[in-house]
Formats: sequence, structure tokens, C-alpha cells
Amino acid sequence: MTTVGLDITRTGWVTTFQDLGRRDTERRGVPTGGAADQHSAAVANVLVGNPRGATLIENLGGELAFVPDADVLVAVTGVPARVTVGGAPVDCWSPLVVSAGQEIRVRGDMGLGARNYLALSGVLAAQTLLGSAAPDARMGFTQAIGARVLLESGFRGFGHRRFAPPLFRLPVPVLRCPDGPWVVDVVESHGARSIPGIRELVAQSPYIVTARSNHVGLRLDGPVLHPDSDAEIVSHGVPVGALQIPHADELIVLGRYRSLTAGYPIVGVASRASLPLLGQAGPGRELRFCWVDRETSVRRWAERESEVRALERATAAAFGALGFAGDAVRL
Repeated sequence: MTTVGLDITRTGWVTTFQDLGRRDTERRGVPTGGAADQHSAAVANVLVGNPRGATLIENLGGELAFVPDADVLVAVTGVPARVTVGGAPVDCWSPLVVSAGQEIRVRGDMGLGARNYLALSGVLAAQTLLGSAAPDARMGFTQAIGARVLLESGFRGFGHRRFAPPLFRLPVPVLRCPDGPWVVDVVESHGARSIPGIRELVAQSPYIVTARSNHVGLRLDGPVLHPDSDAEIVSHGVPVGALQIPHADELIVLGRYRSLTAGYPIVGVASRASLPLLGQAGPGRELRFCWVDRETSVRRWAERESEVRALERATAAAFGALGFAGDAVRL
């Protein structure tokens, strides 16, 4: 393993260390946190031979750029982006070799989504809180990227000529961020039964992500209904993606930093396969909700998981054929 220095020449609006979040901390009152778009973060790590949950860099808006002082293996995922290495355009969602002294630049298309993820083969030097590098601003753990970042890496290069055919043709499950409204699958929760007509209203109405959205959840402008009675709703824990109706006339889709219901009704939960898209939804994005049954939700998540596992196998085989086992490839 070699220590590689990354000189950060540009950062986006918010550029932080990130991973897939904390485990077994919510019982202590600490949200799981982690990458808003878990799929893109996991795939970025797989593409460079890391475990899915390894620390990587999340960039929200603007341009991220750095120069390594040794060759590094990099992958950029998330929202469609313009990526250049040494001024030449390269592909997202693919392993990339950035040679020592070259600058890589990443600028995401904010009109299509909010976040990019950049993984490097190896272990980034980052602080952790309760076992995770995921930021938690409420606890003063911001994880902002500094002027220089260190990486422990075993990568030694592939000896590939610049204009030779691509080394990799991998079955990458790219997250699609289409133009126009995004459709989110939702499974009904018991709270929908206390609000007659809410299913029909949610299915038929457009909802717009507002600038009031934050790490706790997406706040949506759109029509809502409230319970007929004033009976108390007991506050309880809720899953990521829960659709909550507060007293105000808005719909909230709770994110990875949510806590309890605060006594508001939960009318549904976004399917797990839809969560990565919600993690890319920025202000102005129109969302539409489609009710599905639990079986459909589980099946679509299983299909997504199967695609990522297939990528893990293909990446391990490709790296092995090139004489590079990765720093921590997991099958």
C-alpha cells in the first residue's frame, strides 16, 4: 500500500466525505445518515474494487477537481456529468485511471439531478463518527473536504495506452435521471386509512421539490388532505422514504437523517428501489407517485440488487485478468 496525496483544486457547493451510513445507532438517537443516492455511491466503490460501503467523496453542485501525486483508479457516478482527465473527456460510471500530475474535473448537470459520487481505489483518510464517515451537521460533524486528501492505495496502473480500446465493458446498472417528472413507487402505510381519498389524490397530483428541502427530507409543494379526526397520533420511528403529512399543506418524503414522526400521519413509504432517485431530486424537480403492492416493491429491489452483484463479479474478474485484485473486492 502507498500513501497518495490528492491536491484539491476545486470543490462544489457542498463537497464532503461520505459512505453508506451508520449501523445500529438510531436506538441511541443518531440517524443512520449516509449517501442520499446509495445506489450511485455503492456502484462507484464497486467500480474501483472497494467494498460498497467504503468512504468516498460526494459532490453537490459546482465543480470538483483534484490532482493526484501518483496514479489512481477512480470512478464517477450519480447525476450525468462532464468529466475530464488532463482536459480530455472521459466516461462516467466506468473505472478511470488518473495519472500522477493530471487533473480530473467533475461537473454534474444540476438540471438532471443533485449529486455526484467519486470513489478511489483504496482507503481515504477521513474521520469517523460512530463507525461512519457520513456527515452529521447537527452533531458538528461536517466532513468538509480540505485542500489535500490522503489515500492509501495498492493500485499500480494497468499499462493501458491512452488511445487504445477501452479496458472495461462492464454490466453497470446506471441510475437513470430522465427529463420531465420522475415516477416514485410507493407502498401504502396504515396512516392512509385515516385520510379518506389520500391515495387517489397522491396518485393523480404533481408534487414539486422546494428549496425548503434538507437532509431530513424533501418538502414538496402539492395537494394534501389531513385526518378527519383530531385523535392523537403516537410518534414512532419510520423508515427512509416515508411520506409524511405535517400540519402545513405540504408533503414530506423523509430522508436518511429523519428521526420520529412527530405525531404526523405517514401515508406511504417510497419503495427501496426508488430511494436513489429521490436522493438526486433537487429544487424544482417534479415528482409523481405510483402506488404499488409490497411484493412489487420487494421484487424491484431484488432486481436492482442482482444487478449490483453481477457488477461485483464482473469487476473482480476483469481486475483479476489485468493482474489487479483491488484493495478490497467483495464478491
